[in-house]
Amino acid sequence: MEFTEEQIQRYSRHIILPEVGGKGQKKLLNAKVFIVGAGGLGCPVGYYLAAAGVGTIGVVDNDDVELSNLQRQIAHNIHSLGKPKVESVKKTFESLNPDVNVVAIKQKITKDNILDMLKDYDIVVDGSDNFPTRYLVNDACVMLKKPLVSGAILRFEGQVTTILPHEGHCYRCLFEEPPPPGLVPSCQEAGVLGVLPGVIGALQATEVLKLILSKGKVLKNELLIYNALSVTFRKIKVPKNPECPVCGENPTITELIDYDTGYCTIDR
Repeated sequence: MEFTEEQIQRYSRHIILPEVGGKGQKKLLNAKVFIVGAGGLGCPVGYYLAAAGVGTIGVVDNDDVELSNLQRQIAHNIHSLGKPKVESVKKTFESLNPDVNVVAIKQKITKDNILDMLKDYDIVVDGSDNFPTRYLVNDACVMLKKPLVSGAILRFEGQVTTILPHEGHCYRCLFEEPPPPGLVPSCQEAGVLGVLPGVIGALQATEVLKLILSKGKVLKNELLIYNALSVTFRKIKVPKNPECPVCGENPTITELIDYDTGYCTIDR
């Protein structure tokens, strides 16, 4: 493909980077990334991926925009209230960059539809707000061998990890099973600093771009934890577990699971 004059100008700051250049920008334009969740994390992830020129961005979310979302979910605005979040982010991302095609899916993600949703994409980003979805996305990515960039936020703290199935750890290597209902509070119960998803979402988008460009080091076998109050980042080593029930040497989870929706939620 040849760049238009407008594209050369739009992506000039990428093209002059030796690690990106014209070849790298073409990789971005040809890439397909799927985002689970159009909330606090999905908004900044999608915004930066669209700005970078990632050619196809799939987004799934079953919720509509509410006023309480606008404190942190930067792809929505007062004109989006009551509308599906996926339609709102599609309008925002495509308005930012007409090179980008956003595939908006207003649907609850389940074990029956997730494999079809993810199969045509290169990389998956998890910005979901509940543990059942988080485990479902992890297991599906392991089974499909899709790279997964996972993020989570609550109160003043967030975390990011990058899962390369069968090369490094998966989410179950870190947390084998979802926590019991009520153990972890939801956003409505505990709150979240409005800028926190911007920090974590930007880190997730950075991991995605490095994966597309095959540049730098990603958070394989590592969990990065950010604390906004103490302004600290720390890394925790997460070795691949040979006895992991989904990615281990003798997996016991060979089919996708829809966990009870009574499990606690985490904010996004």
